[in-house]
Amino acid sequence: RSGRGRSRLTSEPCFADIHGSDGSSSSSQQNPKSTAKWAASLENLLEDPEGVKRFREFLKKEFSEENVLFWLACEDFKKTQDKKQMQEKAKEIYMTFLSSKASSQVNVEGQSRLNEKILEEPHPLMFQKLQDQIFNLMKYDSYSRFLKSDLFLKHKRTEEEEEDPPDAQTAAKRASRIYNT
Repeated sequence: RSGRGRSRLTSEPCFADIHGSDGSSSSSQQNPKSTAKWAASLENLLEDPEGVKRFREFLKKEFSEENVLFWLACEDFKKTQDKKQMQEKAKEIYMTFLSSKASSQVNVEGQSRLNEKILEEPHPLMFQKLQDQIFNLMKYDSYSRFLKSDLFLKHKRTEEEEEDPPDAQTAAKRASRIYNT
């Protein structure tokens, strides 16, 4: 039995689709001040795929990317309806983030009491307490550092520079109206 369970998990779990690493750069056109939203709350940051991408970059440098990956995996898990899928995802979350042999172990209280038995009867909120712990850890620790980081501030400056030149555009539009008459 235990021989089969040794299959090594890849570093990118099957919930890769929630990681939002690509195709989100166009969102900056719709909401030019995304950094203002990110700075307003961690919740706003985590709702924006571009925000998650930048936050992950930052956490990678701090060697704590597993926190946001765990949080995202739990969010995805809560939306899972199918019982079989729920069991698979619960096992993956456990093996990736919570088991003593986890490849990307998160540091949560009560971890030592966790065991694989909980995976037999999964329910959507089974990781909620642990997810809340990680959320608070990010909120009161890495999130505040992220807002002061070069990574965030550079993105904010880029946004402000992109927003500056509307005068040039309106002048061009005025010129084209004049010449088109």
